[in-house]
Amino acid sequence: MRQEEPFVTPTQLRAFTSVVRLGSVKQAAAELGVSEAAVSMHVGQLRKELGDKLFTRTAAGLAFTPGGLRLASRAAEMLGLQDRTIREVGQADSGRRLLRVAASSLFAEHAAPGLIELFASRADDLDVELSLHSPHKFNTLLLTRAVDVAIGPTPPDLDASIVGKAFLNYQIVAVTGPEHPLTKIHPSIGQLREQTWLLGPSAAAGIGLVPDTLRRINVAEEHQQIFQSHAAALEEAKRGEGIALAVSFALPKDLASGNLKRISVPSLQTKATWSIFTLAEQGTPTAAAELSRFVTTPRATQAMLRGGGVTLGRFRPSIHVTLWN
Repeated sequence: MRQEEPFVTPTQLRAFTSVVRLGSVKQAAAELGVSEAAVSMHVGQLRKELGDKLFTRTAAGLAFTPGGLRLASRAAEMLGLQDRTIREVGQADSGRRLLRVAASSLFAEHAAPGLIELFASRADDLDVELSLHSPHKFNTLLLTRAVDVAIGPTPPDLDASIVGKAFLNYQIVAVTGPEHPLTKIHPSIGQLREQTWLLGPSAAAGIGLVPDTLRRINVAEEHQQIFQSHAAALEEAKRGEGIALAVSFALPKDLASGNLKRISVPSLQTKATWSIFTLAEQGTPTAAAELSRFVTTPRATQAMLRGGGVTLGRFRPSIHVTLWN
């Protein structure tokens, strides 16, 4: 007699992934809006169907079996694929496509507006959703299919199933208001270390040129002020309240008008590259593959280098911006 295959439902997988992520049945139940008994029941059904305990409770928390760890990685991927399939069926019915782009904060603020505005204008059936994330999350976002594309600095330990393509070099420089004392001298690293640093959200990401520069100078946390945007940090710098790190291509107007001045320290003129990341598999959405090709074209480069001249308010109605942690 043929043995029946295990029957696993999305509800069971959602309960299990919540337990894995939160490390607690109680917290998983609160997140899902169900009782602890319901979460335990769904996990129990998984255990029965798969013939594996999946995890046990210990004094230190939950200890997962090898099978439980394997299921944890697959479950999020399966749920992401289900959500994507449902969304694509709906898109087929409406005649529209959705491209979900995750971006680091520095790229999202300075280069993404021009790129996405131009890319979306090429296709009348395309909606683009841009969300801001730390590059640390790029692996998970792509593997679980929570996004179709990720753009920013290369994260550590990039999964083998993700491909990256470098497409835009950029430079970070230090600037401040025209009356700041450091604009009159060639400050030492020690002098810079003691200044107030006015920073955008990229400073808190841990990955990228801005945090790398702060680590190289060894700027203490008490000397760092992090704002909700890099533009807000630059506004404070214009008033001479401290030093800001900014993308060089976004500065020409402020430098030409004298609102900002560069601080002359060669070691602060650092360069890096932004890359675009997608899943290597053939199932990658067509729009993601199109953007991966388009981003390297001269037209795309010109659009990105418009820098601060393009604001989120100029996005077409078909482009949605969400702020995710």
